[in-house]
Amino acid sequence: MPYDATKMADWQIAEEAEKNMPTPGEWRERLGLEKDEIIPYGRICKLDFMKIIDRLKDRPNGKYINVTAITPTPLGEGKTTTTIGLVEGLGKRGKNVGCAIRQPSGGPTFNIKGTAAGGGNALAIPMTEFSLGLTGDLNDIMNAHNLAMVALTSRMQHERNYDDAELAKRNLRRLNIDPTRVEMGWTIDFCAQALRNIIIGIGGRMDGYMMQSKFQIAVSSELMAILAVANDLKDLRERIGKIIVAYDMKGNPVTTSDLEVAGAMTAFMRNTINPTLISTVEYQPVLVHAGPFANIAIGQSSIIADRIGLKMFDYHVTESGFAADIGFEKFWNVKCRMSGLVPNVSVIVATIRALKMHGGGPKVVPGRPIPEEYTRENLPLLEKGIENLIHHIGIVKKAGINPVVCINSFYTDTPEEIKLVRRLVEQAGARCAVSEHWLKGGEGALELADAVIDACNDPVDFKFLYPLEMPLRQRVEIIAKEVYGADGVVWTPEAEAKAKMIEENPAYRDFATMMVKTHLSLSHNPDAKGVPKGWVLPVRDVLIFAGAKFLCPMTGTISLMPGTSSDPAFRRIDVDVNTGKVIGLF
Repeated sequence: MPYDATKMADWQIAEEAEKNMPTPGEWRERLGLEKDEIIPYGRICKLDFMKIIDRLKDRPNGKYINVTAITPTPLGEGKTTTTIGLVEGLGKRGKNVGCAIRQPSGGPTFNIKGTAAGGGNALAIPMTEFSLGLTGDLNDIMNAHNLAMVALTSRMQHERNYDDAELAKRNLRRLNIDPTRVEMGWTIDFCAQALRNIIIGIGGRMDGYMMQSKFQIAVSSELMAILAVANDLKDLRERIGKIIVAYDMKGNPVTTSDLEVAGAMTAFMRNTINPTLISTVEYQPVLVHAGPFANIAIGQSSIIADRIGLKMFDYHVTESGFAADIGFEKFWNVKCRMSGLVPNVSVIVATIRALKMHGGGPKVVPGRPIPEEYTRENLPLLEKGIENLIHHIGIVKKAGINPVVCINSFYTDTPEEIKLVRRLVEQAGARCAVSEHWLKGGEGALELADAVIDACNDPVDFKFLYPLEMPLRQRVEIIAKEVYGADGVVWTPEAEAKAKMIEENPAYRDFATMMVKTHLSLSHNPDAKGVPKGWVLPVRDVLIFAGAKFLCPMTGTISLMPGTSSDPAFRRIDVDVNTGKVIGLF
């Protein structure tokens, strides 16, 4: 029986479900794992990826299901909730099923978005561990990232203080690092706008090298991107060694290998390659691995989690961040290209409220009551907003996949509104299912599960949007026009000069294109809702992630360090000193 989600908060549902959550030993028996393939961490565990993938390497892959969405409101439209609900629905149909989701960042958790564990009866547990660091992957990433900056800044101090002879005595060679071309900054997993631009090294000659520096949120670190795309520990180590930390006075890259810190960074991250295993409230397996943002990074759980999920489960569900123009586009043209894996189907999550927003409804602001236009029937507003959904259906179809649209049902949705969405979706050539997983768990997701099972039997003519040999500026042009619906692209002189340099350098020819764009619109302008017309995409810079092998065109005014709001979630979080339980987190 599902819990009464109308009367119980998520934490109360989680607390009840966690009483019977499988132990690491029970998971080992259920999933057919060997004793040394499971690594207990209290009441959760990690899976030893390398041992499992080696043992199961000859087992055929299961069905590969991607979950994406329409352009969301700032509140999100329940993509993780739908991912968990779909797994529960497939479980109710007797399928061997599991999923992979991203690890949540402390930034949103303690700010305005809250945890990313789903909700209601479509919830991942244990919620406290999931929301507060799990098995320490984020801490390992932050330590490894900041160690690179320690290596850089200490080397800069020593090169300033010592001549070449003294450096040689210390077994150091002069790198001649340009202090105005330091690419990396420091990282912390909070939304800390005060750290976007800082000065370090204030003091005497032994207090470091004084220069301008910066912080970024941990999930935007190149190390997080590397974890998401690495295939194994060897691949992880090689990629970490290629990270460009700065440039020298002649414009040559200075890497973590040049600083002789890549090995130590990998030592910090050695355990991060193993996904964490948690549970749905209906006790299906959930793999948690990597947590990069989708608007400023790849926005996917890891290739590693998908590789073992496809071996362990007959149906493996993986989630892409934000909407199809960002998350699915990167899943399609980056993650699948790097992994060699081909999806069977993509689920597009939509809500009536988000469609009404795209039809011209009032602004939705986190922390404020939802305007009444979103809780009463308004068919003209809804029909206008469905243009955004149809656009996202078209994006998925360009990959050669027949999508399934999931109407993530709210109690305020009316039968006529649902009927309208279903009719227009089917006219667009896609399946449509209504799902009540938040309210009813797996029982409420049976229609969605059946549609996905049916879609998994469709032939897939999977194809990338562009060949990897295509020059960077042409790739950006085709993404802007074919995915976002722009009329073209305009480059700042600095960005175009950098793009030309990249195109002329053979070292970058097989790098992936990782667009950096707002998630709140198909365009670069977060206030442009629906399907904007008559606009061009501005590119102001291109970031080079040599370890991840990403070229990141920067559009709009995206920041790698979000800010904390005036009413952040941490104001309501505490610990019950009598029980030790975290309260106010959800």
